[in-house]
Amino acid sequence: MIFLVAIHHPDNYDGSLEGEGMMRDIDALNEEMAARGARFFAGGLQPPTDAKSLRAQPGGKVIVTDGPYLETKEHIGGFWLLEAADMDEAVEWGRKAVIACRAPVEVRQFLGNSASAKS
Repeated sequence: MIFLVAIHHPDNYDGSLEGEGMMRDIDALNEEMAARGARFFAGGLQPPTDAKSLRAQPGGKVIVTDGPYLETKEHIGGFWLLEAADMDEAVEWGRKAVIACRAPVEVRQFLGNSASAKS
């Protein structure tokens, strides 16, 4: 099964303040995930202020605006796409991500993916 492990950052998060210890912890987690064959992809995101939001309009038109789609106090700052046997295993990776990233994490299963995406 495929899971999203998403890191949440506060609206005013400054990634330039991440220390070397945190970067080492994240690198170690990435290496562990890769060694166990769990990680498909991992990546950080630019701040939500750099986002573009698109909304459908009548007549097939699309409006593009600057900034995030949702006005919230937290945004996804990065994520992993992982293969795990079940939610319990995915949550264990999430626990490690919380420690490494020093930030809240959300774990969600992709819809309709009972088989491995690697096959």
